[in-house]
Amino acid sequence: MKTYRNCQSCGMPLKKDPENGGTNLDGTKSLMYCSYCYQSGVFTQPDFTVDQMKTFCKEKMKEQGFPGFLASLFVSGLPRLERWKNK
Repeated sequence: MKTYRNCQSCGMPLKKDPENGGTNLDGTKSLMYCSYCYQSGVFTQPDFTVDQMKTFCKEKMKEQGFPGFLASLFVSGLPRLERWKNK
């Protein structure tokens, strides 16, 4: 399985994840998704659209002190992530 540097749902660098990645159904670490997006083999926001994820991530980044324009730039790449590619 391919290893990713960023969560393929929200785009967060996986090295910044305090849990070192989400968990698969069998309890192993996910190499694709962060712990904020993926736990026990399911997405924590299963009904989110890519636009909802963009809004959610942008707000979280602004809460952490990122300027709005920079947060917008970062979330612009979300549709190219694996979770959203074919939706």
